[in-house]
Amino acid sequence: MRPFSPRPAAAWPGFLLCAVMGVVLGLGAYTARYAEGTSYLSNDPRACVNCHIMRDQYDGWQKASHHGVATCNDCHTPHDFIGKYLTKAESGYHHSKGFTLQDFHEPIQLKPHSAEILRASCVSCHKEFLHDVLGPHQQGDKALDCLHCHARVGHGPTR
Repeated sequence: MRPFSPRPAAAWPGFLLCAVMGVVLGLGAYTARYAEGTSYLSNDPRACVNCHIMRDQYDGWQKASHHGVATCNDCHTPHDFIGKYLTKAESGYHHSKGFTLQDFHEPIQLKPHSAEILRASCVSCHKEFLHDVLGPHQQGDKALDCLHCHARVGHGPTR
């Protein structure tokens, strides 16, 4: 019979690493659940008001002309599957960092990349109208700045 011997010292770093990873994963899962993280994977506009800072935008959207035809994702994310979820991940990172560190701009503003996506969505939905009004030669990415005149269309009047 072999005598009992304590665990070798080499096993402790592995145990410690597993314990730390368990705590990190547990806290991450708790935070995702508390923040209703899976709701951001949906098309439901109510997910955008999980953060109180977006309440004005949501309320404005409910009164806006686009309320019946477009949700947040229709305008603010690319229309392809991969682009949509990459944009959601990037935005989610910036939002969670901003709210955690309290270093976001008040009122919230679009980043240049997000504004490009928004403009592309405008052109995508209104391409036939734009073709009729502007003709086929003036529809380049830089030719149109829908937001210059129509900044409040998607979110309605401000309070």
